[in-house]
Amino acid sequence: MMAYEKLSSAEAKRAIEILEKSYPDVHYYLNFKTPIDLLVAAILSAQTRDTTVNAITPELFKKYKTAGDYAKADPEELLSDIKGVFYAKNKSLNIIKACKIIEEKYKGKVPDKMDELIELPGIGRKTANTILINAYGIVEGLPVDTWVIKLAYRIGFSESKNPDVIEKDLESMIDRKYWKNISYILKEHGKQICGTVPKCNSCMLNKICKRNGVTKSE
Repeated sequence: MMAYEKLSSAEAKRAIEILEKSYPDVHYYLNFKTPIDLLVAAILSAQTRDTTVNAITPELFKKYKTAGDYAKADPEELLSDIKGVFYAKNKSLNIIKACKIIEEKYKGKVPDKMDELIELPGIGRKTANTILINAYGIVEGLPVDTWVIKLAYRIGFSESKNPDVIEKDLESMIDRKYWKNISYILKEHGKQICGTVPKCNSCMLNKICKRNGVTKSE
């Protein structure tokens, strides 16, 4: 087994600059208008395709507009409204429980602090960072999803598979001005170039990427 290779600070800086220039229009991938929309969409998105969530939420958001609406929702009815996502029953219950807390403790407003968000059912650091960044413009950290885990290892940003450790590794290697979009840029890079069989020959990072774990490429 090949030893893991990590990017140097200079290589990491260059890699991020190249990715930023290569995907200038990338943004958060779930549709929403309000913080409560975003919280619900983000909970639904766990282990579910973005396209599936975006197909469900237009009607969902017409029916449920506030935290109070979700808090008062009939569990079976909400479950029916979100059918198609994985773990729909758990997600429907988490949405109702989280929105009850938001109604009772935060007067219907989605919290804008990390420690308050992660206390809500169905909300971990990734989702909390997503809400802070996209609903409130607060950049405290980086959302780490499956694409970020995969590419952070492959390119050479982090040897860990633990999302919290990866987040810290990325923060230590990436200038804070790039934190807002880099998770979404890595996701797009994964979908376009760095998938199951990465297109290394045509990749803009082919002179920098460490190709950790890559046994086959195009």
